[in-house]
Amino acid sequence: MVYELHDTSKVKRLFEGWDETPIYSCIQKIMGKIYVVNPENPISAFAFVGCFGFYAGKPDLELIKNKPAGFVIMVPQNRNWAELIEHVYPDAREVTRYAIRKDTIFYPDALKNNLQLLPDGYKLKNIDGKIYEKCLKNPVTADFVSAFGSKEQYLKYGRGMVILKDGRIVSGASSYTRYKDGIELEVETVESERRKKLALISCSALILRCLEEDLYPSWDAHDMNSVHLAEKLGYKFDHTYTAYEVSVGEKTH
Repeated sequence: MVYELHDTSKVKRLFEGWDETPIYSCIQKIMGKIYVVNPENPISAFAFVGCFGFYAGKPDLELIKNKPAGFVIMVPQNRNWAELIEHVYPDAREVTRYAIRKDTIFYPDALKNNLQLLPDGYKLKNIDGKIYEKCLKNPVTADFVSAFGSKEQYLKYGRGMVILKDGRIVSGASSYTRYKDGIELEVETVESERRKKLALISCSALILRCLEEDLYPSWDAHDMNSVHLAEKLGYKFDHTYTAYEVSVGEKTH
């Protein structure tokens, strides 16, 4: 049987050295959950927040089979976990993701200069309660706020900036997740508004806001376009890693 672990300190050692901030969110109990099969003395653990799941410790078949409902990006700690995911979900899509270093030194003047690139007719706004509701109405922007579960939680822990055109959100950057010392940054632009530097502008605005609050804006890239955008903001690529995208209707053996 799989249990939600309430004393997350019991699995901290299993995730040691794994520098992914959504894991911090779960261990610090700010958002997300950790699941185990042995709550008294766990040797395996599954940290889940948003649509990301991280598997650590001794590979466990029961943890793999009991995935949360819906689309999940499964991230194995090592090859043994990866083989178990491949066995249980043979139709899972194996993808390469790109980890970005967590020691970026930002240059506020350069980020402020990026804000001057905002085209006429576009407005840069903070995600407040009203914008939160707008984000949820569009699948393109829902991920800006949806992992927090409620408007109250987002307004307490989340940070975000969007760009509006004619009252519609066309681009934005927000906290996909939050941990004590920072956020995991999420950025998106509607397809018809791309190649206008809107993502660069919204990310610059959010990073500046984080710096004002002494929060670190962590970045994890799903493709090389995301890596290149990160580099324009001062980030540096670290390494690639393997993840598995498991669709909503996918079933185990």
